[in-house]
Amino acid sequence: MKNREKILIRASWISIIGNAALSISKIFVGIIAGSIAVLGDGIDSATDVVISIVTLFTARIVTRPPNNNYAYGYEKADTIAAKVLSFVIFFAGMQMLISSGKNILFAVPRDLPSIIAIYVTLFSIIGKLGLAYYQFRQGKLAGSPMLIANAKNMRNDVIISAGVLVGLFFTFYLDMPILDSITGLLISLYIIRSAINIFMESNVALMDGVKDTSIYNKIFEAVEKVPGACNPHRVRSRQIGNMYMIVLDIETDGELTLNEAHEIADNVEVSIKQNIENVYDIVVHIEPIGKHHSEEKFGLNRDIL
Repeated sequence: MKNREKILIRASWISIIGNAALSISKIFVGIIAGSIAVLGDGIDSATDVVISIVTLFTARIVTRPPNNNYAYGYEKADTIAAKVLSFVIFFAGMQMLISSGKNILFAVPRDLPSIIAIYVTLFSIIGKLGLAYYQFRQGKLAGSPMLIANAKNMRNDVIISAGVLVGLFFTFYLDMPILDSITGLLISLYIIRSAINIFMESNVALMDGVKDTSIYNKIFEAVEKVPGACNPHRVRSRQIGNMYMIVLDIETDGELTLNEAHEIADNVEVSIKQNIENVYDIVVHIEPIGKHHSEEKFGLNRDIL
């Protein structure tokens, strides 16, 4: 656990320093070069700094042990952090959208951006690729969906910077400064879309859902491999961080001894863990064959998949 915390904190600090350097350089160059697109790209990198700070703060929370208030621990703190970050990213995107829209609707004569805008954008693409690769590797090493998500966000930033580069190219090639504002507008829409996606994805975990619903078929298939385990039903699964919590009911022969029934339940747990990665806990409720409740509100049965 301590090693995981160190990985999360180190990766967060590297992300903060790297994104801060890129953000400052792009905002500074965007202002002196007169490029709204580069300036907007710098603002987007500034939101990455905020994301990394939240990641750093969250990294110190998610590794806390369970207590009386939080018996399942603090792993869901990263999901709450993602929800907060979606608002930060959305706000930055809206600010850029308004700024770009004003420049297009109330166009005033503008000079072409300075050529230095192209150089800083190329520098940004190289830097973001390095940061994204590092964050992804560390996220895999620590089993952290938060770092992996941050890596994907930085990968998207590479696409944004590439779009800025293309926009600058056509701005210079066609001698049309307004294309720089149009590029900034398109980037702002992309940022807003990313914020909405993060917001919607975080809803799944907060509502005790799972992103990959194929997990239920894997659970049913795992139970069917266990001799003596029948009719898996009322199956529930939710995620805490990147770990699955699974609860299900099965039926067994009512004449079995307690030890025999318990052994079947243990075999069900083993079979599920062999079929599904990142399982934190499994609760198996045993019922005599044909004695399950007729009306059960929660959970999934095989016949409704």
